Amino acid sequence: MKKKIVLIQNNEVVLNIIDGILTDEGFDVTSSTTADPINDIDAINPDLIIVDDHLPGPKKGSEIISELKSDPQTENLSAVLTSTSTNLAQLSKDCKADDYIEKPFDIDRMVQVIRKNS
Repeated sequence: MKKKIVLIQNNEVVLNIIDGILTDEGFDVTSSTTADPINDIDAINPDLIIVDDHLPGPKKGSEIISELKSDPQTENLSAVLTSTSTNLAQLSKDCKADDYIEKPFDIDRMVQVIRKNS
């Protein structure tokens, strides 16, 4: 059975690139440029969420991950934060993300992080 990933990125080009790579790697990907899939997290039941910190809308990706990690229903869901921020390691630690992927990303490292956390 394929591992399920929710992928949320602010840039559609980056979203499509990562989605394609993960699909080629055998993952079942639900992708979006908005945080909408978070509202359906129970129905999707992903093994991992990957969220960009710089999202359009009221919440940053780090805030979304922090909320998921603070909720007993979703606290064990693996979460990876992505960003171009220079303080990404600290941001991911502060929101209790399981890992992070710096942008621009190295494809091999990205796949390694995702496999490790899914």
